[in-house]
Amino acid sequence: MSAPGEAADFENPQPAPQSVQESPVKVRKQLPQRGVDEFWQKFTTKFPGKVHSILPADIYAKTKASKNTKGVVNGQIAVKSYDQAAAECKHAVEKIAKECRRVNHKYRDPHFDIEFDLKRNRRDCLDALGEVPDKTYPKSVKRIPDIFENPVFFEEGATASDVRQGFNGDCWFLSALCALCNKKDLVNNVCVARDEEVGVYGFVFHRDGEWIQTIIDDKLYLIASDWWESSDEEKRVFWIVNRGDAEKRYRKVNQTGSKALYFAQCSSENETWLPLLEKAFAKAHGDYSAIDGGFTGEAIEDLTGGVTTELFTTDVLNKHKFWEEIMKVNEEFLFSCAAGTFDKWQGSDLASSYGARENIVRMHAYSIMEAREIKGNRLLKVRNPWGEGEWRGAWSDGSEQWTPEWMELLNHRFGDDGQFWISYEDLLREYSSFDRTRLFGPDWQITQQWTSVDVPWSADYNKTKFSVTLTKRSPVVIVLSQLDDRYYKGLQGQYTFELHFRLDKDGEQDYIVRSHGNYSMSRSVSTDLELDPGTYSVLMKITARRYQDDDTPEDIIRKNVKLRQNKLIQTGLAYDLAHAKGEIRETEAEKQERQKGESKRKAAEKKKQCAMKREDMLKNWQHGKREKAREKRHAKKREEYERKKAEKRRGSRRAEGTVAGDATAVQTDQAIAPEAVNVTTAAPGVETELEKQSAAGAIEDKTGEPTLDPAPLPKPPSEAKADESKPTNGAPLGTIAEESKPTNGTLAEDNSVTPKNEEKDAATSTEDSTAQKSRQFEAALKSIPSVTVNGAPTPISEAPAPSVAAPSSLAPNDDYQYDSDASFESSIDSVLDFPTQVDDPAEEDYPSPMDGADDNTEFENDPWNAVCVVGLRVFFKDGACSIETVRPRQEEESLDLDDASKGASGEVESDGK
Repeated sequence: MSAPGEAADFENPQPAPQSVQESPVKVRKQLPQRGVDEFWQKFTTKFPGKVHSILPADIYAKTKASKNTKGVVNGQIAVKSYDQAAAECKHAVEKIAKECRRVNHKYRDPHFDIEFDLKRNRRDCLDALGEVPDKTYPKSVKRIPDIFENPVFFEEGATASDVRQGFNGDCWFLSALCALCNKKDLVNNVCVARDEEVGVYGFVFHRDGEWIQTIIDDKLYLIASDWWESSDEEKRVFWIVNRGDAEKRYRKVNQTGSKALYFAQCSSENETWLPLLEKAFAKAHGDYSAIDGGFTGEAIEDLTGGVTTELFTTDVLNKHKFWEEIMKVNEEFLFSCAAGTFDKWQGSDLASSYGARENIVRMHAYSIMEAREIKGNRLLKVRNPWGEGEWRGAWSDGSEQWTPEWMELLNHRFGDDGQFWISYEDLLREYSSFDRTRLFGPDWQITQQWTSVDVPWSADYNKTKFSVTLTKRSPVVIVLSQLDDRYYKGLQGQYTFELHFRLDKDGEQDYIVRSHGNYSMSRSVSTDLELDPGTYSVLMKITARRYQDDDTPEDIIRKNVKLRQNKLIQTGLAYDLAHAKGEIRETEAEKQERQKGESKRKAAEKKKQCAMKREDMLKNWQHGKREKAREKRHAKKREEYERKKAEKRRGSRRAEGTVAGDATAVQTDQAIAPEAVNVTTAAPGVETELEKQSAAGAIEDKTGEPTLDPAPLPKPPSEAKADESKPTNGAPLGTIAEESKPTNGTLAEDNSVTPKNEEKDAATSTEDSTAQKSRQFEAALKSIPSVTVNGAPTPISEAPAPSVAAPSSLAPNDDYQYDSDASFESSIDSVLDFPTQVDDPAEEDYPSPMDGADDNTEFENDPWNAVCVVGLRVFFKDGACSIETVRPRQEEESLDLDDASKGASGEVESDGK
């Protein structure tokens, strides 16, 4: 026996838990290709563009942009830009020195005042926009006479042994300086003017295809703080050791000489050229953090105006030929190298990131100082910008390869100064990448042109291209570069670009050469070759990558407009000046072409409007023609119908011979029972009650269907009045309803049009009775909402009122000619009024997927919008060379203004900007 609880549960089973009904998956019917097309339409903006101006009403940047050359740009001597910048820098230094002597003040740089910036904790000279401040930072600032006991700019000229890196990751820049020190006058070409007494120094750097000047004062950052700003622990130590002159001793130990500098310093305690040059380089880029990390080849470009090519040891085809190029170091080329470029791609221990492979630091820049081939040995002299840390393999200091003979041949001395010798085979094995920078002298000429291009997500050759024309056969170096965003760090946006180009000769199908691809350096790509005279096209292929977590220029402006006003103005000005190069200015030829295209578009629009107007006029004319034909058919059929009915009445009267026939017909109508008004379908051969009472005709045709007489169209008022004034002598049999109110059934049509009474002796009483009955019938007809035909109610207003019975002498075919007019007209009008264009049924069957409420609007709210400012430089020796920017024609770009692939440059050009 089961337990009571179990029995109860058995007798009253618990209801099964209802399963949670999952919401049905929304199935969309759509064409697959259409969904993909609409995704890309949302993904890419229809209004591509780039922020070209950060500051409001930047007159200086706009003035510089207005000076940009339009149309064809001809060549000039490569060093002309340098000579102009150096002359301007010298003039500015002289003017500042003269003014400072007049007021008896040392020069204070108002645009890069590192002392007040540090003491007010602004850090505008240390950190870029959006930069997180470093925990370590300099503690004080002093002028050069307060730091060095016997300061000199150069002791024995600029040498690589002078270079020592400070607390900044600018080894790439210092390595470039080491390379420059091996070639005479390269460093002097950068340091163009100075007045050490006043404390003003002028330098020039190469930026985006032209030389710029930078002027600084003589203030430098120090590691230690001032005596009165130092901690009590530091003061206590010096008080104990030097009680009388503790402050003087503190400054002597912590704030005197090159070792006291926070950033780069010379190995000599009194030499100043390196820290001042580093400060000028940092100011040119905005702050010290902007020069933290980079590539030696790019730094050499900034210091010499050369062109750098990135080379990987795994890509060297002919090692002997590569050695021949290295042998030209310090003459035609400058070389630098780096080890372990991809050592950390699998996430190796970061703690050992500065570990050494045979004491060669990974991810660190070295400069090649010298290349020698002696007694079959290929040896290279390499330097570490740290000033310490050397190679420990063959030909390192103290190795067995060194003999007194080799020491004398190579003029080498042992010591941990960062310089060492290494064999060519070990160099290729230990170092993974090389930067080769070609130098240009007065025998080279240059021409360049800049523009802005829209970069689609799918990389392909851009519609905008450069046309290069040479007049003589000459060696050429072609460089495609983008703006150096290091100068406006923080405002570079979310997109990065990789450049490629292809050189074609006009009239030939195959390309001549393609640019050498870079893995690390993305600022420029280049190629060098010899070309015959002719016209060539440079086709650009730009690959963009987006980092959506980075701030946009608008975000940076919002975050810094209140707290870092001066820094935003400084960086924004650098941004505006750089992007002024990419502002497209319309040439006369482009203006004429644009005006011609606008005229064509206006003519086409006018022609289209005229065609639409003609089409509307034709449609109205056809509609009016149909209306007139319809009215004519109505009038003709109504006239024919009335004529036949009048003839039937006259024939009926003649047959009866007297007016009494009319009275008999009226009595017959009155004798019809009210139940007969409800018309039903009778089976063939069965005589209805109405047929028994009607001697003149039947209401049903041969098929058993009721015969319906339509109401005639309304007549003009004049005809109506004329008909009302005519006396009614009689009516055909069965055309007037009986006097009693009907309940159901199909009512007879009112004979609103009566023929002229031809019987002069008709009885007046009969006429009055007929008119009264007609009025009663009309009132009853208005009160009935619907009639029943075969059991289905039919509204009176939607169909012509059928007649209860037709005269026996009026055949159904006679009425059908008029009754079918409505259906005939509707069929004809439906064909004539049908729209000329019908929507594709597939579009209705497959609705747009973008109409759903749960669609992802990520790309629609923030679509792809990549625009790159690029410039082409062509170096050549012989003849003349010119560059022209060839943009898509207006006709090609204006085919579809909503096309997502339309370039930003085309829209700017169409606006005449």
